[in-house]
Amino acid sequence: MMASLEFWLSTLDMKEWLWLPVNPEQLSVKSSHSYEDVKVTQLGEYTIIGEAELKVYSFSSFFPRDYHPGYCEYEDLMNPWKTVELIEGWMAARRPIRLSITGTEIKKQVTIRSFQYSERAGSPGDVYYELELKQYEEVQFRQIEKNESGSAVVAEGNTRPDSRIPPKAYVVILGDTLWKIAQRTLGKGDRWNEIYSLNQLTIGKNPNSIYPGQKLVIPS
Repeated sequence: MMASLEFWLSTLDMKEWLWLPVNPEQLSVKSSHSYEDVKVTQLGEYTIIGEAELKVYSFSSFFPRDYHPGYCEYEDLMNPWKTVELIEGWMAARRPIRLSITGTEIKKQVTIRSFQYSERAGSPGDVYYELELKQYEEVQFRQIEKNESGSAVVAEGNTRPDSRIPPKAYVVILGDTLWKIAQRTLGKGDRWNEIYSLNQLTIGKNPNSIYPGQKLVIPS
């Protein structure tokens, strides 16, 4: 499995996100160009190299039912079938999501092209999956308008891709408080409530009940 990397999937507005609990053993990236073969009379066949096509990212792993320190990235695991529902919900929404892999330059908007999953004998409760994602580029439309003289003017669209990155993980150390963590990671201690809001299910009702080794998610 890939070490020291974190695989994140998230909606572009960051309201929903998923940190893959078990790193894939391999990430495949398909990069290609379009080609057109042309036959010219008396000259033979020539190849015209076109534009680069959008990249395709594919990997496989599994969503474990139970935590195991040997391969799980964190302890607070989502139910595997809830994770499946989350991804299928993103597909049903017909909107791009974001793929981010820490330690790499991969921070891309993508569409989910294929999502296959299954249970296996001998691993009750675990869900094994294969995921194929394709790079997504926003379409910029041009609007034709007329100026006062009646001449056509092209008005460029103003759409820009979302450049926000997914939240980061933080491991609590001895002596930490949410205020100290916010000061260290966000630059302002009074933003501790943002960290608490994002991790309330993990921390519980008391924001002071964090403990060393606990993994929290830090907002961007």
